[in-house]
Amino acid sequence: MASDKQNEVKVPPSDENKENLPDGGLGLEILQIIKESQQQHGLRHGDYQRYRYLLLVLMEAERAWSYAMQLKQEANTEPRKRFHLMARLRKAAKHSEKLEKLCESPRVDAKTKLEAQAYTAYLTGMVDFELQEWKLAMEAFNKCKTIYEKLASAFTEELAVLYRQRVDEISPNIRYCAYNIGDQNAINDLMQMRLTGGGGGMMAEKLEALITQARTKQAATMSEVEWRGRSVPVKIDKARIFLLGLADNEAAIAQASNEETKEHLYETLLAECRDTIQAVREELKSEAKQRERSSEGDSGKVSNLQFLHSYLTYIKLCTLVKRNESMAHTLQAKLKEPESDENKRGPRPQDLIRLYDIILQSLAELSTLQGLEDDHTFQKEVSLKTLVYKAYRCFFIAQSYVLVKKWSEALVLYERVLKYAKEVQSKAKSFNNSLKDLPDVQELIAEVNAEKYSLQAASRSWVRAVAAHCRSSSSQPLCDRLETFRLDPALVGKQPNLVHFPPEFQPIPCKPLFFDLALNHVAFPPLDDKVEQKGKGGLTGYIKGIFGFGS
Repeated sequence: MASDKQNEVKVPPSDENKENLPDGGLGLEILQIIKESQQQHGLRHGDYQRYRYLLLVLMEAERAWSYAMQLKQEANTEPRKRFHLMARLRKAAKHSEKLEKLCESPRVDAKTKLEAQAYTAYLTGMVDFELQEWKLAMEAFNKCKTIYEKLASAFTEELAVLYRQRVDEISPNIRYCAYNIGDQNAINDLMQMRLTGGGGGMMAEKLEALITQARTKQAATMSEVEWRGRSVPVKIDKARIFLLGLADNEAAIAQASNEETKEHLYETLLAECRDTIQAVREELKSEAKQRERSSEGDSGKVSNLQFLHSYLTYIKLCTLVKRNESMAHTLQAKLKEPESDENKRGPRPQDLIRLYDIILQSLAELSTLQGLEDDHTFQKEVSLKTLVYKAYRCFFIAQSYVLVKKWSEALVLYERVLKYAKEVQSKAKSFNNSLKDLPDVQELIAEVNAEKYSLQAASRSWVRAVAAHCRSSSSQPLCDRLETFRLDPALVGKQPNLVHFPPEFQPIPCKPLFFDLALNHVAFPPLDDKVEQKGKGGLTGYIKGIFGFGS
């Protein structure tokens, strides 16, 4: 039955069947299906086991590939699973070859055929990559990359994003293969890819190991580092590797194309710096124990290892300052932009105040580094930097007061900003170019002056409005303006205007009047007989009636 179905696919369709086919032929969005399936079935969280399910031939290949990736994770602790890993990866490549053969049918469109070829090349390259067949793997990856680049240039932007993403995933593998073949220049590209967040997945660990290996070779020639006029021997390998890569990391940060990439690079550098500082701390503990055993007293001079620790801490704190300053610049730019969405909270001056607080805290730690207490030039530099960031912090505190219309407090803070800025200008002349990376306080002075003028104009118009309101409400008695605070000397005079007197007339409800509207429609009985009876008695009867004789 299976062979019949395969033969049915390979046989060209008859004229009758061709009439029912779409004009462009049959199509299958291979890469799009893969990516959507991976995101929906566990790979968002690295759960390859959930992704093992059936969806025709393509899903058979993906099932085998995902199982191989699961085994790769487990092989870190269980090396024997690597043999099973290779078996599943080869099976995935065979399924992709089967898919490519099925797509050779004339019923399949050209785009799907190309995607099937790229998919087969990708999985074949993965097999050769794991077998360390670098040349074969590089050829397969290059074929895959070429196809996806052509597809990206030929179709819609939505699909082009997927194709370019796959190209970005393959590029580190190609450079890694090139390095292992003998291209020594590839190591620089790999370092750049690692710093910019490339080389995820299978390549992440290999890149880390490769770069560490390359830097370890260079570290063998590094014996000391010079800082603040003192040469310090560097005997810890981790510290050597970190210091060798410091210039590359800083260069990558300077060349970052966007803020997200720059933030990632800062975090990478800070993480490496923290790990290095921890390694030096462990050595410091061992050094302290040796001193205790040898009963050597403290000579008062900071040891080379302690001075190295101070240098690494200096790098960490300076990197923190630069990172927070970069974030502050980004927030300042957003703060000046008009809010497009009223429901979405934009940046506030309070956010910038928090960043400058962290910067000032880092500078305070810099001034307490061991070995630099008597370095007056260093202490003056830190003091000057502190003044600069205090000025910026004070400026944004003033901005926060402006938002709540506290004009007096804001004006006082603006004056303090100018005081800090002028003090910086007077002290910075003796430092020449050593503080060229600091923000320009002249721009801050110009901005403060502009804010002061606009603030004074706004406060005066506000005062005039309040005065006009007070004048309009001066004739009002106190009982009508209890919700408004105003100093009114008349209230403590001889004739305070407290209430309306005499009080104004007010409408009140009155007693209702009732009208018998039904009276006009009532028919009364006739009384003619009674009226005639009274008439017959005459005057005599009337007199009798008065005196009661007739009763």
